[in-house]
This record gives sequence, C-alpha cells and structure tokens, in this order.
Amino acid sequence: MTSLDQFVTAVIASPSQYTELDRIYVHNRVLGLVGEGDPIAASDDQLTSLTDALVKTAIQNGKIEATQSDEDILADQLMDLVTPLPSVLNQRFWDKYQVSPQTATDYFFNLSKANDYIKTRAIAKNVVFPAKTPFGDLEITINLSKPEKDPKAIAAARNQPQDGYPLCQLCMQNEGYLGRLGYPARSNHRIIRLTLGGNTWGFQYSPYAYFNEHSIFLDQEHRPMVINRQTFTNLLEIVQQFPHYFVGSNADLPIVGGSMLSHEHYQGGRHEFPMMKAPIARTIDLGIAGVKAGIVKWPMSTIRLTSQDLVALTDAAVKIHETWKNYSDESVDVRAYTDGTRHHTTTPIARKVGDDYVLDIVLRDNQTSAEFPDGIFHPHQDVQHIKKENIGLIEVMGRAILPARLKTELAEVGKYLLDQPNQMVAMHQAWADQLKATNTITADNVTTVIDMAVGNVFARVLADAGVFKWDDAGEAAFDRFVAAMHD
Repeated sequence: MTSLDQFVTAVIASPSQYTELDRIYVHNRVLGLVGEGDPIAASDDQLTSLTDALVKTAIQNGKIEATQSDEDILADQLMDLVTPLPSVLNQRFWDKYQVSPQTATDYFFNLSKANDYIKTRAIAKNVVFPAKTPFGDLEITINLSKPEKDPKAIAAARNQPQDGYPLCQLCMQNEGYLGRLGYPARSNHRIIRLTLGGNTWGFQYSPYAYFNEHSIFLDQEHRPMVINRQTFTNLLEIVQQFPHYFVGSNADLPIVGGSMLSHEHYQGGRHEFPMMKAPIARTIDLGIAGVKAGIVKWPMSTIRLTSQDLVALTDAAVKIHETWKNYSDESVDVRAYTDGTRHHTTTPIARKVGDDYVLDIVLRDNQTSAEFPDGIFHPHQDVQHIKKENIGLIEVMGRAILPARLKTELAEVGKYLLDQPNQMVAMHQAWADQLKATNTITADNVTTVIDMAVGNVFARVLADAGVFKWDDAGEAAFDRFVAAMHD
C-alpha cells in the first residue's frame, strides 16, 4: 500500500465527514494536490508521516516549490481532509459538552493534535526546566518553535492600518484560510463558537502551545484589546463554562501587553502556574461584602480576589482596575499619566478552586524614562541578555518564554565557565563572570548552575515588572494604593 493509499484510508477512518463511499473522491482530491507521480514512501503509518511523504511527493511532481510556505500550505490542505467541517465539529463539541465540559474540550484538543493544527513536533523541541527562586519554583522555557518578537515592532503593529484579509491572525476569517507567503496556513483550523456577554466569541487552541491545552478565546469582531468590567465578566463566564480551565487577559497597553493588541482575546488552558501556587502575604479589605482579598507573595504586584458571588467579585475587580488607572505615587515612580498618555492597566486571571471563583489582578505600568527607555517596569538592561521582550500574561504567571537564541548561547556560556574554547557572545560576559566568581563549576554541575542562574534572572525580570517592590518602601506604597480604594 502506497503512502497515498494509506493516507486515504486514514481520511476515511478519521472523524471527518467522509465514509468508504467517498474513497475514490478523496483519492482524486489528494492526487490533485500532490500530483500523479509515484508517491514517496512514508517513514511510518502515523498521519503526520504520511502527510510529510505526500508533501515530498508534491515537490517531486512539481506541484509545489520546496519552500516552507508551500510545504505548510499543502500539509494543512491534506490535514483539512481529516478534519470535520466547522458546523459538524461545533455540533459534536456541544453534544459532548452535555456529558461534561472536559469531555468536550478533550475531544477538541485531541482532534487539534491529530490533524497537526497543534504543532506537537515543533513544540517538543522547546527546552523546559524548573528553577527554584525566593518566589517558588518558576518554569523556564526556551522557545524553539516560534521566533521572538521585538517589543517596539509589537507596539508599532498596533497602529498600522488593518485592511488585509484576514485582518489579523486572530480573526475568525482564518478558519480554513489557505495561507500565503508570510501568513500561516490555516486550512485545518477550526473554531468553536460560544456566547460571552451576549456576543459571539470563538474558542480555539494555540498552534504553538506554551502550556497544556493552551487555548485562545477571541471576539468575533476585530476590535482592540481593552480591560473593563465586561472583561472581568467575560473571564468569569468562561470559567463558569469551562471550570477545569483558567483564563486570563493580557493588558491592553504596549510594553506591558501581549504581542497582539489589535484583536480582543484571552488565553486559558489546563495548567497550574507558579503564581497560582503563591500564598497570600497579607489580607486587605476592599469594603465589598462576600469578597476575600489579599496581596500575593509574588514579584509582580498582584491582588487576589476570592468569592462565590460573581457580581461582587466583578465589582471588586472593577474597583481595583479603575482606582489603579488614575493612581500615582511619585515616590515609587508610579504615574498614571504623562503628557495626557495613560500608563496604567491590569492583567486579570480567573480560575475556579472548589466552589470559589478566584481573580488575580496584576497591576501594570508602561512608562518609559531616560534611564529605562524600554520601560521602567520592564526587564532592565542588565537582564536583557536573557529576556528583553514584553512580559505578557503567561510570564506574569511565572512561566518564562525565552528566545531560541539562548539554546546555543547558553551552551557557549557553559564552555566559558569550564575554561573551554568558546564563542560566548559579549552580552553574557558580566553575568558569566559573576557565575564563575560565585560557584565552583564542574562538568557535572555546569548545566544546573546555568539553569538556576537563568531562573534567578527571570525572577529579577518579574521583579523589574512589579510596580511595588518587596522592600519597605514598596510595601508601604502598596498599602497606600489599597487605602486609596477607600477614598
């Protein structure tokens, strides 16, 4: 049996809309995509391996060029054949939801892996390790599946005219989109429709997941990110619908926001982040009945709200957010506005713990200064050799997404620490010298020393992004902010 015949059999056996009666039709569809020359053999009978073989066949037959864009577009067209139509998928998802929310998400998640929408092979290349810090075990990842983004480019992109099709990579128009040079293939992409606050939203998985069941919830309308009462209501409504998932929103301002500010969306999934394990350092009173509140022992300034009353919980979140938007404290460089430009917003994260709903509200400030041109509450220059990009939702919660360059760069740092010939880049020199001076380095422990040092740098990165520091001045300033909510 050729790879083409194996693939057609896999299509018929898949949960798509095709049956045995469609075999000839599917066979001819595949022929049209890959050409009629002899199919190249697959390395095994896995669906991804069969697809790889058919992509190579298409190149051999002159149907596509041997470029990443052409190969990705064809691979996703082939995988589209094993993927149910959006209407069919949505019907199956909500039928399974009647059994339980987790039954529905399990179905959708497994399908999204099986049809290679979630790029499991690329994700497996990422480097992941824990790092002990004074704030608990942080999660360090070196992202080898996607290129890093420059914060200035992200901010500039927010102001660019949006007139293409699809308008952005989060729009629903991506569902089934062929793709083009410089724009990802999405033929096998599917979106679950749901209702939030009376409006239609979409639920999908991230193709390059940063954690387990990394989900995206996106507004049907293409409109900019915003944090307001409706945001908190939407997050809690998602947790009600999917109580086994957390969900959070990136901030709605450049520098402290995520990489896509032009389209309203949230991220969620099944993962317990380090911040979620962090304890309450001290309780506070917001004056809202039925809501427990406390300052979290976490490098980024976070207030944790807990309640079974969703209206009261939303009221408390709004009170924090609206007070913070207009709050300044020059003694700790906190300024709500400069020259009419707003600098304050929040990063909210919702989850359910037992019968309680929990909202973590992280205070964000995106000011810049002559001393800190990239951001006063952004990774400072002395740690940018490890991390210079925006501190978004995932990193706020304690999971570092570090650039791919570090895999090779840290290997060279290791050689330097062992006094071996190396090509260590200059920006790591001061850090490496400090590691040499404070550790006894051996071939057996050099990787551990570097990993722990990277973890401590990430803890510093988060501390840089915290508006109220964990010192006497910072804690007093945090208390003044809490008091301001009663004024």
